[in-house]
Amino acid sequence: MSLIISAPASGSGKTTITLGLLRAISRTQPVRAAKSGPDYIDPRFHEAACGQPCLNLDAWAMTPARISALSAGDTPLIIEGAMGLFDGAPPNGKGSTADLARILGLPVVLVVDAGKMAGSVAPLVNGFAAHDAEVPIAGVILNNVGSERHEAMLRRALGDMPVFGAVPRCTGLMQPSRHLGLVQAQEHPDLDAYLEQAADIVTEALDLDRLMALPSPVLDPKSAVTLPPPGQHIAIAQDAAFAFTYPHIIADWKAAGAQITFFSPLANEAVPQADFIFLPGGYPELHAAQLAVNNTFLDSLRQTDATIYGECGGYMTLGNSLTDADGVTHKMAGLLQLDTSFARRKLHLGYRHLTCETGPLKGQWRGHEFHYATTSKSQGPPLFQATDAEGAELPPMGLTTGRISGSFAHIIDGA
Repeated sequence: MSLIISAPASGSGKTTITLGLLRAISRTQPVRAAKSGPDYIDPRFHEAACGQPCLNLDAWAMTPARISALSAGDTPLIIEGAMGLFDGAPPNGKGSTADLARILGLPVVLVVDAGKMAGSVAPLVNGFAAHDAEVPIAGVILNNVGSERHEAMLRRALGDMPVFGAVPRCTGLMQPSRHLGLVQAQEHPDLDAYLEQAADIVTEALDLDRLMALPSPVLDPKSAVTLPPPGQHIAIAQDAAFAFTYPHIIADWKAAGAQITFFSPLANEAVPQADFIFLPGGYPELHAAQLAVNNTFLDSLRQTDATIYGECGGYMTLGNSLTDADGVTHKMAGLLQLDTSFARRKLHLGYRHLTCETGPLKGQWRGHEFHYATTSKSQGPPLFQATDAEGAELPPMGLTTGRISGSFAHIIDGA
């Protein structure tokens, strides 16, 4: 059994229902999770819910062969979509959850927030079902249902459309969030209790046996092209400030024989002896005051002979200074001529075609950009030439100087 949980729009409740499903199913059998698109936060909740690593499946940045190879396996797979079912990158919606459904041939279960509708649920659902014959809507989960009478009205309006259950209105399942999405799983208070509550509600409200019985194809497990490691021994920062890594990239590096070591800048751990230091994105702006006084980490970063690469938050940490949301400026590593500010916010969002001319990242890549930080000062050669999802040329991205480089872009896969 494999299926996709999607919705007509963001905010319909698909993340909560997906988490409840994963925890409920995992009580009796193993189940895997995946998330559509460039998302670092939801997958960590998925992993907590089912006890299995969560995949990122990106139909814009990854080839169909890569997506199929990552998805294949005997264990049931539940994929949570992103945004609305047909929402993707311009100009034609490439990378949408619907693209994943087409590539993998999986059934789609539509989560509908029915809190403010009754009979109008029918044209909404029927419109989605009829929109694309290659994206089969297997049925719906009604969410935010006010009463048994409300549920009966919704079911009557939907006629023959399969309804896998109705989740009652429940404010106790609201999750805390911040500027890049939900508060990270490792910071969530009483996460396990929350997941158990979601599972109990889903178990009571949905027909799990009927969902598990949905037919799905056997996914092709053939190997896809993997990314070569940028070094033989790679040290990766990993904690609440540097949490945004893609598991498939780390798996590629390991499969190629690279040794991977993790360390915590927030815990003031020294950078390990390695060939390549990777500072991924995350929330350094929330921990800038602590990072600025963690001299064991900073001094070891300045003194290492390794190649150093930073993405987004990691890039900001490599700069001279980071100004937080309160306007307080904190000294960073000073390895790049870069000053960034979170006091002056501006949203930067979108897929990116990236080209690097030199160094361990030489080649063409597909990635994405999602941050609110702004650049106050930047001096030096750029790391990437960049275009957006439509091929429009963007200003060069990032900085590179000697063995130090970084940018606000997150690499997803090779181009």
